[in-house]
Amino acid sequence: MLLSPCGIDCAACDYYKDCGGCYAIKGKPFYIKDFGMEVCPMYDCPINKKSYKSCAECAELPCKTYYDWKDPSMTDEAHISSINVRVKALKDSLL
Repeated sequence: MLLSPCGIDCAACDYYKDCGGCYAIKGKPFYIKDFGMEVCPMYDCPINKKSYKSCAECAELPCKTYYDWKDPSMTDEAHISSINVRVKALKDSLL
């Protein structure tokens, strides 16, 4: 498993072979410009702004950004479930 700063398993992503993961591309996935951004906020906050290794180090985990940054193709229930999975993966990574 290769966790992104927000807890997504990069290696399980369909685009991983082309991308290399969030750390490799410094939080600039191909789709981010579609949102009018230069850097994904889920990377920018922990890595660039707080100098953490991941969101796992943040006392606010999961923060408002987790809830706001939702894949529009997901149901609300699936989104909440994905947050729970990512938070657990991040916390487990600290063990």
